[in-house]
Amino acid sequence: MMNWDDFSQLITQKDLYVLQVFLVIFGLLILDLIQRKVLKRLQLKAEKTKNRWDDAIIDSLKKPISLIIWAAGLYLATEIIQEATGAVIFNAVEPIRDTVIIGALAWFMVRLIKHGEQNFIKGKKEVDPTTVDAIAKLLKMAVVITAMLVVLQTLGFSISGVVAFGGIGGMAVGFAAKDLLANFFGGLTIYLDRPFTVGDSIRSQDHDIEGTVEQIGWRLTRIRRFDKRPLYVPNSVFTTIAVQNSSRMLNRRIYETIGIRYDDAGKMKTIVSKVKNMLKNNPEIDTGQTMIVNFNSFAPSSLDFFIYTFTKTTNWAEYHEIKQDVMLKIIDIIEEEGAECAFPTSTIHLADKDILKTLEDRA
Repeated sequence: MMNWDDFSQLITQKDLYVLQVFLVIFGLLILDLIQRKVLKRLQLKAEKTKNRWDDAIIDSLKKPISLIIWAAGLYLATEIIQEATGAVIFNAVEPIRDTVIIGALAWFMVRLIKHGEQNFIKGKKEVDPTTVDAIAKLLKMAVVITAMLVVLQTLGFSISGVVAFGGIGGMAVGFAAKDLLANFFGGLTIYLDRPFTVGDSIRSQDHDIEGTVEQIGWRLTRIRRFDKRPLYVPNSVFTTIAVQNSSRMLNRRIYETIGIRYDDAGKMKTIVSKVKNMLKNNPEIDTGQTMIVNFNSFAPSSLDFFIYTFTKTTNWAEYHEIKQDVMLKIIDIIEEEGAECAFPTSTIHLADKDILKTLEDRA
């Protein structure tokens, strides 16, 4: 039978274990608080420097380092509890600790890549955001896959077996998800060839696609149509269609045909000459590009001449303002010469009166 001394000794040992666990958790709180204070001070100092990478590293460390501290500390606490109780269940804590630490390190790398992506886009105007985004996604994917393989190795799984299984399973997945893979490689093609980037205005005559590119994902590309409706296009589509990129235009073209009356045929040469001079003296017209103003055809109801020229701007709204100004000036030139713009007309020629009287007499 247990006497009082044995019972007192037992209570004392249990109290000692509880005290140790309490001290470990309290120490974790203090350590976590200290590291937060230290990182905060370091971040304030880093913000004063021109180097953006120190800011990125410190900000990326904040949450992962807290996770590592708590994972290591709680593992120590469970070791104390296991020593006190002898419970077998706590044997699983060590691989869990390793998994959490590996995950925290991968989390840090992913956050650092994200900050690096933002620094590249903000710091260098000549850098293509779409290319930076693609590289960042590939790096994140590499970090996640590597972390998963290390975790599997830590948990006792053979990586070679996993890779072999992945090779066999990859064939089955490839057949089952061929559309998904086609979209993935379509997105990769967009990133490599760069027929368009985020912010470009594109259109395709092969499909009803027209609008501004908002996002290029690995499966879908989101395009904002000009009526503000979003259009989600699978990336595989872009490997089979022709795409026009309006944002990469050097100029916008004005190509119009204007008709005057046949009665104003003698004024055609002067009108054409004045219109050409007007275009040459227009500061919004790119005179370094092809410029043609010529009498073109004898139409059924008009004598037609055409203008073929290019504006300096590629902005859609500005282009239409310039085109309107050019068309109004052409109307002014035609009116100054006493001519008129033609419209569809029909002329009826009546026979001579003597011929009509003869026909009436015969009738």
